[in-house]
Parts: sequence; C-alpha cells; structure tokens
Amino acid sequence: MTWNVASAAPPLDLKDLLQLNNQDLDIYIIGLQEMNSGIISLLSDAAFEDPWSSFFMNVLSPLSFIKVSHVRMQGILLLFFAKYHHLPYIRILFTNSTPTGLFGYWGNKGGVSISLKLYGYYVTIINCHLPPHMSNNDKRLEHFDRILETQNSEGHGIPNILDHDLILWFGDMNFRIEDFGLHFVQECIKNRCYSNLWAKDQLSIAKRHDVLLREFQEGPLLFPPTYKFDKNSNNYDTSEKKRKPAWTDRILWRLKRHSQNAPHTPSLPAPCFSLSLKLYVSHMMYSISDHKPVTGTFDLELKPLVSNPPITLMPESLWTMENDMVVSYFSAPDFPSSPWDWIGLYKVGMRHINDYVSYVWVGDNQISVSDNLHQVHLQQVYINISNIPKTADQFLLCYYSNNLRSVVGISTSFQIPSRFFLREEPLGEAQPQI
Repeated sequence: MTWNVASAAPPLDLKDLLQLNNQDLDIYIIGLQEMNSGIISLLSDAAFEDPWSSFFMNVLSPLSFIKVSHVRMQGILLLFFAKYHHLPYIRILFTNSTPTGLFGYWGNKGGVSISLKLYGYYVTIINCHLPPHMSNNDKRLEHFDRILETQNSEGHGIPNILDHDLILWFGDMNFRIEDFGLHFVQECIKNRCYSNLWAKDQLSIAKRHDVLLREFQEGPLLFPPTYKFDKNSNNYDTSEKKRKPAWTDRILWRLKRHSQNAPHTPSLPAPCFSLSLKLYVSHMMYSISDHKPVTGTFDLELKPLVSNPPITLMPESLWTMENDMVVSYFSAPDFPSSPWDWIGLYKVGMRHINDYVSYVWVGDNQISVSDNLHQVHLQQVYINISNIPKTADQFLLCYYSNNLRSVVGISTSFQIPSRFFLREEPLGEAQPQI
C-alpha cells in the first residue's frame, strides 16, 4: 500500500483499504509519505509509536500479524507486517534511507528501504517520495537512480540489490501527464477512458526508454489518477492552480532476470519464485489527503530454500521449578548463537517483537544436551513467571537472535496452567530492545 497522507491523522476505519475480510493475506507492506514531521511530532514519535504505526498494529495484531520491521525518514515511513508463523523464515538484513531533498541533506524527499531474506530469497522493499511538478521529470529519474545506487549494504556479504530475487518499489513518484490539456484529461477521467492518457504518462514514457526502469513491471492503470484532490472530497483540484490530475502514486516490482529466463545447472532444480499481480486499485472513499491510496495485491509463489527454522521451541514440555518456567528448545548445529539472544513470552495478538510479557537471556541458567543422532542440541532456559498475568490467555514463545537480528524460532500457541503461578517476584534485569 502507498499513500501520501498530507500530514493527516489516521481515519477511524481502514477496513476496505486493508482488505481485512481477505483471509488469504500473509504479508502487509505499507508505505506512507508526508507524515506529520514537525519538530514536536518527530520528538513525540521518537519517544512513542507514531499514530499511523500504532493504528496499523492495533488493527492487524488481532489478525495474527506482527510488525516485523520499519524504517522512517522524516515524513516517509515503511512498515512490514507478517503473520507470526512466518517469522522464523524472515531475516531482516538491514534498513536504509536515502535523503534527496536539499541536495541530499534533507529527508523530505528520497527513499527508505527494508532488505530481508524471505524463506531464503533476497527481497528489497523501497518506499519513495520523488520531486514534484511537471518540469522535474529528469530530476525524478535522477533521484530514482540515486536511491537505487545507495540501497546496498557494504561488507555484509549480501548481493547487490540488482541481484536480489525481488525488488518492490512504490510510493509517491510524482510522475505527471504531459502535453494533454486539463480539459481533455478531465473528460477522459469522467468517461473512464484512462487508456487515452497512458501514452503521455511520464513514468510509462521513461519505462520505454530507460534500460533499468524497463525491467520494473507495473499493473495497468485502470483506476482514476490519484492526485490532486481537494481534501475531504472526490473533486480534483479546484484551487486557483487547478493542477492537472496524474497517477503520482505507483507500485512497481522487478524479479531477478535469471530466475525466469537464464538456464540453471542441470543437477540442481530451478528455484520456484514468482510474483503475480491480482489487483491494482486506488481507493476513492478515503479523502483525508489530496492523494488517494493505492494498493497492489499479489500472489507470491516460492519453493522454500529454508525448510526448517534454526530454533524449535517446545511449549508442550513446559514445567516449573519454584517460580521458574522451564523452556526446552532445539537449535540447529550451525546456528550462530549468542549470549545476547533471548526468548520472549508473548500473548497471542502481540503487536511487535518488544511486546513481550516476560523474557530470559539464553545465556542465563542454560542447560545444553547434545543429540548427535538427530544433529540437534537440546537446551533449556528458565523464565521467571512472576509477571505473567493469571489469565486464560493464549501465549507464544519467540527466540530472538542477536547475530541475525531476527526471530528464528516460534512456538505453537499454548495456555499456562494455573499450577505455574506459585509466588510473585519482580524482574530486575534490563529489558531487551530491538
């Protein structure tokens, strides 16, 4: 989803925009531009969650989605949500930001990105806000290239972004419709003759001539131009400027070239990784901004390159010693453990990885037993349960890897038997933060 929100607060209801009735969704990728980035707002958002992130977490967490990662640069925000059973197969590699405003020193324009491994495949997600105005087309293309060039992480053994299996690139790209006059554009929109405008869409023109842009795909523009509207209405700009409508808000993607066309080694099966667009639409019912939000719904089909999580947690073997809950888990032989790894106890419906009710550092009170026959290592740690609410809630255990900066193991849901609650004792350790 991409939406220039023009400094507005979240509306009360985004059910249609988020397709909350669609039970098949596994991942939400949300990019906003022009969030309120005044000094007071930025200071408040640094101390607390920004209103938009809190809104999405409140809506999506009851549906088993957790905020896996985010990155913000002034008014540009990128959020990545996934259903929690996918967490052990999502490794966040890094986040990045590229300011292009004020000669590269100001982040009101530019791009932010999240790079990750999804079931072993490299994926980069970019949310951008490019320069406005009809005359700045060359500058938009220049910033597009600059953002792409700066999204690599040096020294981490990660392939160049152009060698990633998938790049998702979206945002307020600000491309306009050339040549045609305002009246002609308005008549085409009124009569839903959108195809009459495609030939003069600046992004479509650039894709025909730019070798790199040509590799990015986009769905057909079968919805009205998404800019510029009078706020709180569906009327295009009626101000003195009477800006010509345009498809400024776009969603592009690029699949790795050899994954489709290049021959593979005969002795190795070709990995299955394909993305197909199911729906590409704007949402006219939302009018808090002068832009309309745009969503793309995709089917991602892949053959996992990683089939087993590095950590297997076993809540069915929970037992208690005094006021400690003992958690058993297996780790793969090649797992790069760290004493700064930790296991968190969560209520089902948690919002993000720091939303635990209790935790333990794996280096504390750890017992390790090797099982050479099955090439796994059984380990146990103790979680203090004095702060666990005495309710009938469903819980989960998550193992967070400090080296991999990701959740690498998650348990099935379970209830904590009432016999575990023996006596209360306050936690005294520093809490892990991501």
